[in-house]
Amino acid sequence: MLRNRKTAATRMLPLAALLLATLGLGGCAVEWQNRQAAKEVAERARPPGSLYAGWRVFQERCAACHGADATGTSRGPDLLPRVRDMGSRRFVSLVLNRYDWPLPAGQARGDGAARDALITEIEQRRQGGMTMPAWQGEPTVQAHIVDLYAWVSARAQGTLGPGRPVP
Repeated sequence: MLRNRKTAATRMLPLAALLLATLGLGGCAVEWQNRQAAKEVAERARPPGSLYAGWRVFQERCAACHGADATGTSRGPDLLPRVRDMGSRRFVSLVLNRYDWPLPAGQARGDGAARDALITEIEQRRQGGMTMPAWQGEPTVQAHIVDLYAWVSARAQGTLGPGRPVP
């Protein structure tokens, strides 16, 4: 009888190993599928446009003031916090028409302490007005405004790191 139990246990060992291997591989497949679904959702959430083309236009037209990675210089502000909650329509309007105030979108409208402080600094010549040009008449910027928004928005959301994106 003891021998029969050993034989039964010996026969169960390969079955148990097969069951564990199946569960292990099944877990990998689920994880892979979840990554794939997450990647698809992220791609759908990203605004239309080419990140690489947007980066190129930014390097040619904007980086001199806003820095190569849009994080600002002494000539222009860090765009990442400004664009983070900005929709594509507002971005296009600001870039193509003109930028009214060097404040985040919510503070630029209406009466507020930040706006009043900015006006005071401009009046006292401690800070000049915005000198960012309206890019409406510039064919490259106008043709690639969607790409420019895609790149700056991806940088602002943290889904794209600094440097040149893959074409």
